[in-house]
Amino acid sequence: MVIKDEVLRVLKIEDSLVLNSIHNGVVAVDSNGIIVVFNKALQRIYGLSEKEVLGKPVDAVISYTGLLKILETGKSHIGRKFKTNNTIFLTNRTPIIQHGKIIGAIGVIQDITELQNIADELEAVKDLKGTIETVLDAAYDGLIVINRDGIVTMVNKAFANLLGNSQDDIIDKHVADVLKDTKMHLVAQTGNAEIGDLQRINGHDVVVMRLPIQKEGRTIGAVCKIMFKDIHDLNALAQKINSLRSELAYYKGELQKYRGAKYGLDNIVGESREIKRLKETVRKVAQSNSTVLIDGETGTGKELFAHALHMESNRRYGPLIKVNCAAIPEQLLESELFGYIAGAFTGARKSGQVGKFELANRGTIFLDEIGDMSPPLQAKLLRVLQDKEIERLGDTRTRAIDVRVVAATNRNILELIEKRQFREDLYYRLNVINLLIPPLRERQTDLELLVNYFISKLNREFSLQVRDLSPECWLLLKEYHWPGNIREMENVLERAFNVVEGDILERADLPIYFQKAVNEVKKVYRSQSLQTTLEDTEKAAIIAALEATGNNKVRAAKMLEISRAWLYQRMKKHSI
Repeated sequence: MVIKDEVLRVLKIEDSLVLNSIHNGVVAVDSNGIIVVFNKALQRIYGLSEKEVLGKPVDAVISYTGLLKILETGKSHIGRKFKTNNTIFLTNRTPIIQHGKIIGAIGVIQDITELQNIADELEAVKDLKGTIETVLDAAYDGLIVINRDGIVTMVNKAFANLLGNSQDDIIDKHVADVLKDTKMHLVAQTGNAEIGDLQRINGHDVVVMRLPIQKEGRTIGAVCKIMFKDIHDLNALAQKINSLRSELAYYKGELQKYRGAKYGLDNIVGESREIKRLKETVRKVAQSNSTVLIDGETGTGKELFAHALHMESNRRYGPLIKVNCAAIPEQLLESELFGYIAGAFTGARKSGQVGKFELANRGTIFLDEIGDMSPPLQAKLLRVLQDKEIERLGDTRTRAIDVRVVAATNRNILELIEKRQFREDLYYRLNVINLLIPPLRERQTDLELLVNYFISKLNREFSLQVRDLSPECWLLLKEYHWPGNIREMENVLERAFNVVEGDILERADLPIYFQKAVNEVKKVYRSQSLQTTLEDTEKAAIIAALEATGNNKVRAAKMLEISRAWLYQRMKKHSI
C-alpha cells in the first residue's frame, strides 16, 4: 500500500504503538476516502476491529463523516460536535497536503460528554441566577444577603433604593457600614433568627426579619427581608385583619344559628309517580312567596319537603326557622313566635326576646303541627299573614317582616273547621298552595329504595356492613301497612341494627311489636274496604306497642313515634 505508507510517513507516526496509545480516536483516509488509519481508541468507540475497517470507504464505516468534504474542499473543520450512541464528541478534521496536493485527510475525536454536561449545568445555573435576581428585585420590598463575615453578597434594588445607594456601592462592603444599627452580622454568627424586629432605615421605621442561611448544619450567612416598609402599614393591616375576623366570626355564628335548611330535593328518596310529581310541584311553587300547607300523615316526611321548598327558592340564603306548634306549651308559643319586650311578663328576660318570625325575616318559617294551635293564636297568625308585620308581647309598635310561611299538619283541618277548632279564614290563607304527601303504603314502589337508603345510612352510623335483608324479612316489610310511615320504617330498621349479627337482616332482628302487627294484619285483612283495613292495621300496631311496653302509654307513643295525646285519641277511637 504505497498511499498508506506515504500518509504515515507524512504524519511521522510510523510507529503504530504511538498511534494506538493516543486516548483520542484517530482516523485517516487517502485521497479516495479509503480508511488507512483506525486507531484502537476509535475501534473501542465504534466497536469495530482494525481488520474490519482498513481498506473500506470511510462513509461505509462512519455515517455522515465530514472527511469526504475535507478531501473535496481542502478546508479544515475545527471544533465540530457530533453525537453517536448517546455520547457527545468534539472533532477536528484537517486535510493531508503534500507538494500542494491533497493526498488524504485525518480526523481526531474526543469524548466531551462530561464536559458538555458541566457546561449545560453552568448555563442553567447562570439562567437561574438571572431569574432569581429578577424575582428578588420585583417580588420583595427589600432584601439583603451577607456571608458569615458580614460582607454583603447580594442586595435587591428596593433595599438599595431605601438606603439611597446603588447595588454596586453596597455589595462587598460590611453590612454594618451600609446599614446602621443592624444585627444581621450577629444572626450570621449565632444562627438565631429574628422575626418582626423594628429597625430605622434612612428615616423610615420598617419591620424586618433576619434569618440565618445554613448549609450542612453550619451557618454560612444571613438574609434580611423587609416585611413592612412603614410601621403605619402594619398597624392598618392589623386593624383590618381584626375587623375582618370579627365580621367573619359574627356572620358564621349568625349563619349557623339561623340558617336551618339541611335538605334539598335530592335528599327526598323516591321514584314513584307521586313523589316525582311532588318534586316537580316543589320546584315550581318554590319560586313564589305564597304560603304553603303541607298535608300528610305522621312520618311521611313533611319537614323534608319544607326544607326543599326553602332550598329551591330565592330565599335559600336566608334563614329557615322551624317551630313545632304542638311541642311548645300554649302559654309560651305566642312569645316564641312573636317575641316580647323587657318586663312583658313575669320571668321575661330583661333584654326581651326576638320572636321566630323576626328571626325568619327574608327567609322561611316552618310551622309544624299547625292544627294544634289554639284559636287565639290562630287569630294573631292570621293578622301576621294579612299585614306582613308582627307585634311583640308588651310592645305598642309593629315591625314589618318579609317571611314566607310554610305550615304542615297530620290532622284533618276540614274536620277541625267543622268542629270550630280551626279558623276557616286562616285555613284558606294558609292553603294557597297545598302539598299532599302520600303515605308509604300508597308508594310501595319506593319501599326498596327507602330500605336501601336507610341500610347505607345505618351502616355508617353503626360501622356495620349489612348488605341486604332476608327474603322473609323483605316480605314482612312489604306486607306491613306502615301507620308511622317512613319515620316508623327508619325506627324499625334502627332497632334491627342494634341486634343484627351478620351482614343480612333476619326476621328475628325485627322488633317484636312489628312482627305481631304484621301477623294481626294478616288475620284481619280479607276483602274489606281500604279504610277498614287501615283502621285495623292502626289498631293492631297500637295494641302490639302497648303489649311490648307493658301498657306504658308514654313508651308506646314513643315507639309508634306519635304524640301521647294522639295515642289517647286513637285508643279512644278503637276502644282499646
